[in-house]
Amino acid sequence: MDILSLFITVPIITILVLVFTKGLKQARIISMVGSIIQFVMAINLVFAYFNERAVNDAIMVFAKDVVWFKQFNIHYSIGVDGISVALLLLTSIVVLAGVFISWKMKDLPKEFFISLLVLSIGVYGFFISIDLFMMFVFFEIAVIPMYLLIGIWGTGPREYSAMKLTLMLMGASAVLLVGILGIYFNTNADGGALTFNILEIAQVNIPLEAQKLFFPLTFIGFAVIGALFPFHTWSPDGHASAPTAVSMLHAGVLMKLGGYGVFRVAMYLLPEGALHWSWFFIVLAVIGVIYGAFAALKQTDLKYINAYSSVSHLGLVLFALLMLNKTSWNGAILQSLSHGFMTALFFALIGMIYERTHTRDVTKLGGLLKVIPFISVVYVIAGLASLGLPGFSGFVAEMNIFVGAFQHDNMFYRILTIISVSAIVVTAVYILRVVGVMLMGPINNEAYLKLERVTWYEKFGILLLLIPIVGMGVAPLWLSDMILESLQPFIQAVL
Repeated sequence: MDILSLFITVPIITILVLVFTKGLKQARIISMVGSIIQFVMAINLVFAYFNERAVNDAIMVFAKDVVWFKQFNIHYSIGVDGISVALLLLTSIVVLAGVFISWKMKDLPKEFFISLLVLSIGVYGFFISIDLFMMFVFFEIAVIPMYLLIGIWGTGPREYSAMKLTLMLMGASAVLLVGILGIYFNTNADGGALTFNILEIAQVNIPLEAQKLFFPLTFIGFAVIGALFPFHTWSPDGHASAPTAVSMLHAGVLMKLGGYGVFRVAMYLLPEGALHWSWFFIVLAVIGVIYGAFAALKQTDLKYINAYSSVSHLGLVLFALLMLNKTSWNGAILQSLSHGFMTALFFALIGMIYERTHTRDVTKLGGLLKVIPFISVVYVIAGLASLGLPGFSGFVAEMNIFVGAFQHDNMFYRILTIISVSAIVVTAVYILRVVGVMLMGPINNEAYLKLERVTWYEKFGILLLLIPIVGMGVAPLWLSDMILESLQPFIQAVL
């Protein structure tokens, strides 16, 4: 079996084994083993990619194509470039960390881990797909389990949050399907056959009017899951009600499908549509960046703070993509990776704090640094990465975004860049405020003196996410070079 199909096959096998297991301990071990195998596969793929790229200059490597539905020219068509390899690695790390953070899950643990693995199948399949129809199918596979994961295992108004998330993402999927079909039915513009293959479509001169019509549909269809303003409202409620591991996968992995889809499909296949509409969607992205930062500033619930922070950070991804230059695109991909590790780490820490203190209200917490120092120190590090401190992944990503964006020679875009940069100041305010109130000062509840210490599996899950954040900040060049090399086809298509 080829190296990429294993990313779908291994989770399926893990699910089948889980179906026939009995007991909490077995479910934990099988999920852990399956996730470790996926992580090892992702590490192996990185090394295999560099070896293959040394002798293969194709846009996608490890490509495989099998006819699925011949009548509509739908294929099981897969392949990866440096961007998708990096995102596959991100997914494997967050999934593995999520399993460890959910180690104490006692309510239907087998069904919970099965749902997490189904979500991971959708994400893995999405990132390796070259066929548009297959990509859409995997997109839906990734979204659907969120309803069950929040509705069954969530807290608070979980039914409302699950339904709101599902309806908004399904609505976006309907819009996206129209956009994909619009692309498909215009792929014979040069006299060829209709096709869903992304690489083949990129060679077709789709009519300008069709691009102007279908670009906004495709963009919005993907960008809603990337928290595009004003369609972001499903995200904070979904995060707040979701269990910890689901919040980690939701923000750390699932929301990355939006930026990747915008880049891989909307902008690559409809470049003239992107040029025509970029100014409009950039305005929405900048509003999202600023709005998310100020909304986070007003929250007192830790999950809502991180959720609105995600709206702001992912707004930067869309902003950078729409700037249409190589440096900002590199920053957008790095920001997706940085945010994936960072926000998954935040939600893991918030879940650990909530399990011990039974509150997420910042105003009711205090002095935690004295009683749970490991969690507190890692929270500070995650916060410093979020506000873009040099030496961490956030700085590398945001510097590329803002330098690339300011290279635009249009004053309108430069002004929007300056406005977006100001969000960093607001981010610093709410991060440092939370650190000061929650971790510093006197302990305001005597019950906190007896808080449970951090377990080995919690530490392992935390370190899985912390190491890449520091690693990207200290040694980003290998990752940046891998991404930049993969951007060349997009540069040629759009510019």
